[in-house]
Amino acid sequence: MPAGSCCMKVGCMSMIDTDIGPKEPGLAESAAATAEMPLPRFEASIVPKATIAGRALIAVIAIMTFLASITIGAVMLLRAAAGDWQADLAREVTIQVRPVAGRDIEADIAKAAAVARANRGIADVRPYSKQDSTQLLQPWLGGLALDELPVPRLIAVALAPGESPDLEMLRNALAEQVPPASLDDHREFVDHMRVMTRAIVASATGVLALVMIATVLSVSFATRGVMATNRQVIEVLHFIGAKNSFIAGHFQRHFLLLGLKGGAIGGGLALLLFALVDLANGWLLSSATGAQLAALFGTFSIGPAGYAAVLAQIVLTALVTAATSRHTVNRTLETVQ
Repeated sequence: MPAGSCCMKVGCMSMIDTDIGPKEPGLAESAAATAEMPLPRFEASIVPKATIAGRALIAVIAIMTFLASITIGAVMLLRAAAGDWQADLAREVTIQVRPVAGRDIEADIAKAAAVARANRGIADVRPYSKQDSTQLLQPWLGGLALDELPVPRLIAVALAPGESPDLEMLRNALAEQVPPASLDDHREFVDHMRVMTRAIVASATGVLALVMIATVLSVSFATRGVMATNRQVIEVLHFIGAKNSFIAGHFQRHFLLLGLKGGAIGGGLALLLFALVDLANGWLLSSATGAQLAALFGTFSIGPAGYAAVLAQIVLTALVTAATSRHTVNRTLETVQ
């Protein structure tokens, strides 16, 4: 008695007619001839290749990858700038000499500089003149006349590389010999900077986590939509004995390609943006404003490590997309009875 049976190929479902059961003697020769004839094959892809939903998912993944890449680049720029600030502050301390009525501030500055030079581990001592101190305040106070104001005078003390000067001894010596002078080792500012950097890195990590969660949800909904569209084909494959891993593998490969396309678009745009900023960085540094910005925020270049991190983000997005699709298919097939 003729019956229909199904055989599975990679990416398709084939319907093949076969003969089962006892054969009548008179039909043996015709059955053998029929078996030698090429049988018709009806093939249909389990996962549609080009759909509106697929293109929409690529756009969503591209946007998510772009946002994640920009976040990674901003964090790396901030950490590099904070590291440079901390390194500069760790190599220098500041002595502040306040003007006091009845005392010669120039003599106090000279005395404080001599006390600093007498300590071990001091590489250089540079007292700031009154004009230098005024110029330091000009960006903050504008054109305000500072000649008549009691502006403190600063002494920059550079620490010798590899040395560990006793700053507490220097602080005590200044308090004894030059009472209007005080030592600032920038420790409080560095601690605040570290707390701020950690807070920003934690916030950026939260943003990346939200981006990944949004990507997982988008892929999960897209996978369920594709399965609903091709439910009959999937159920037939499932009922004739196709393993869940076989069906899930097709979805995984399909969504892996979608994730790579979307990640490449979003990550590529982010890399292009960083490259343009890096090229413009040289032009900005040639101006006074650019030099001030570079002193505050660094060179605005994420460097090789930043570009490698963005490329890793692209690959990670594609892998998360594929893994989410496979997990969603397996969970859905478990409900098929």
